[in-house]
Amino acid sequence: MDAVLYKWGVILIDPPDAAGHGRWWSHLASDSSYEELHAFARAIGIPARGFDRDHYDVPAERYDAVVAAGATPVRSRELVARLHAAGLRRRKER
Repeated sequence: MDAVLYKWGVILIDPPDAAGHGRWWSHLASDSSYEELHAFARAIGIPARGFDRDHYDVPAERYDAVVAAGATPVRSRELVARLHAAGLRRRKER
């Protein structure tokens, strides 16, 4: 997989430490736009159904390939902080 470069911001991925549906998951996000995030996800074959409000859920077995494609590994707290700073954080409705 070739690295995908973007001029607007950085694509971020946190470690696969979220459990769900019998698997471990990472979160893939952009620190600048949903457009950039969706383009990156399409380019590396992540299905649209993986999008959840402000990020894509990525199964643990895809983590290394996503990083190799150009995503920047960050801790979960940094990913959330950067979404907030960019005004892109969308919380679950209660």
